[in-house]
Amino acid sequence: MDILKNYAEALNLYRTKKFDAALKLVKKIEAAAPHWNKVFLLEIFIQRDRGEALKEFFLLEKLLPRLNFSLPEEKNLAADAFNCFGSVNRFLGRAEDSVRAFCFSASLSNDNKSACTEISNALFAANTFENFSIADFQQLYDEYKKYLTDIKPYPRRFYRHDKIRVGFLSAHFQWSVVMAWSWHLLNGLDKNFFKLHCYSNVKAADDVTEHFQAVVDVWRDIRDLADERAAEIIREDEIDILFDLDGHTEDNRLRVAAYRPASVQVSGIGYMNSTGLDCFDYFLSDIFCAGDENFFTEKVIKLPHSHICYEPTTKLKPADFPPCLKNNFITFGSFNQFGKMTDSILIAWKKILDAVPKSKLILKHKIFDTIDGKNFVGERLKSFGFDLARIEMRGFSAENHLAEYGDVDIALDTFPYTGGVTTCEALYMGVPVVSRYGERHGSRFGLSILSNIGLEELAVASYDEYINRAVMLANDWELLTLLRKNLRTMMKKSPLMDSENYLHEIQEALIKILGDEQKNFPSAKR
Repeated sequence: MDILKNYAEALNLYRTKKFDAALKLVKKIEAAAPHWNKVFLLEIFIQRDRGEALKEFFLLEKLLPRLNFSLPEEKNLAADAFNCFGSVNRFLGRAEDSVRAFCFSASLSNDNKSACTEISNALFAANTFENFSIADFQQLYDEYKKYLTDIKPYPRRFYRHDKIRVGFLSAHFQWSVVMAWSWHLLNGLDKNFFKLHCYSNVKAADDVTEHFQAVVDVWRDIRDLADERAAEIIREDEIDILFDLDGHTEDNRLRVAAYRPASVQVSGIGYMNSTGLDCFDYFLSDIFCAGDENFFTEKVIKLPHSHICYEPTTKLKPADFPPCLKNNFITFGSFNQFGKMTDSILIAWKKILDAVPKSKLILKHKIFDTIDGKNFVGERLKSFGFDLARIEMRGFSAENHLAEYGDVDIALDTFPYTGGVTTCEALYMGVPVVSRYGERHGSRFGLSILSNIGLEELAVASYDEYINRAVMLANDWELLTLLRKNLRTMMKKSPLMDSENYLHEIQEALIKILGDEQKNFPSAKR
């Protein structure tokens, strides 16, 4: 058997998404070369892309102890394997193992850019930790900065343009969570005062991408550009305010911002917490979401209402009545990522179900697409005493998943990594959301969203209040009926969807911060 030839064929099958054929060939190679770790990593990639998270997890548990980090070829393979281990642990709700794996992958990386990506992954996963402190975050920020030593920032410079040049930096100029919140910002900035540039790191363009290419003043595709070259282009464009929409999310270009190519640099909207990087002057938030500002390394912009402006993805109408009226029992639901479901949240949900007789809970996430996924979650729930007869596990549905809110009376938010667009979608479909908030920015999205639509009493500060509020709401079917009929109207009339006022507030903020920063550098070029 020509192992190398067969491996190349299996790799090609994998890349063309012929997963079953690729897996069949990989198994033959493994039988012929049982100690060749590279082929076992390919099997892991195949299972990952097939959505078989549990198979991926157990394969990694077998592979990782076999790797010899002192060998160059094994070290590179190990960096990829620990990246996979970090991702699958995050998916399965094992945040601590996820952060540890990503950090170890960074230490094995051959270049600073890859290492930064891994620390971004670790920071994203850390948002699921309930007791992750300011010092804990700072340790990861310091780790990230270790891999910025190859970057020399530009000297700060200010310009005197007729219009303020705002550059948006993002990998998400396609339909995404980021666009659900920044659609109006990107489409509505007053062109009498602002000139809009977009620096796109989009992997797969869609209709939204094409829309922005047509409407913005300047469009730059930086996907295939080195960080230094992308920063150079931003510098040449003389950008007054560079607005990073991604933070530590997938495909971010924070290393471009680390060159400090713009006069003032802001992050926010697409990521729930501080970047922790010195290159950012400000972070966009609001009076409800900001929380403890010691979690930020940036100055916090606190808009007077909402720092996001929701754009719904559906014209589907909410169900006319809550399902409890026909079922004669309450159905709770959470369509949040399973990785957000901490032990504390599961304990709280168990207490809620115990306090509401005959009630049920619908969980919806792609982990339930496989039998292994359902069994894994089922075992975890049983360990907390859940009666699985009262739990319904629903898999991912790309289309019309919002219609399934017709089966839910009350949505239960996760904590400390709360829902964002998920919360907006539930409310838009007439389903009230009970949320708990803390001091971190990322734990306060429910508070901000609910406060902006006039339901601040559904956002609470403790677990006992969270449980009590959910139970109280479950016992008030008349209120549930009123909310089902009126929540969408409440949202449309609220600051959460008032694009005109939102744009007014954010434009004022952008003008103010640029002016303030110019005053602090009076000798800079004006």
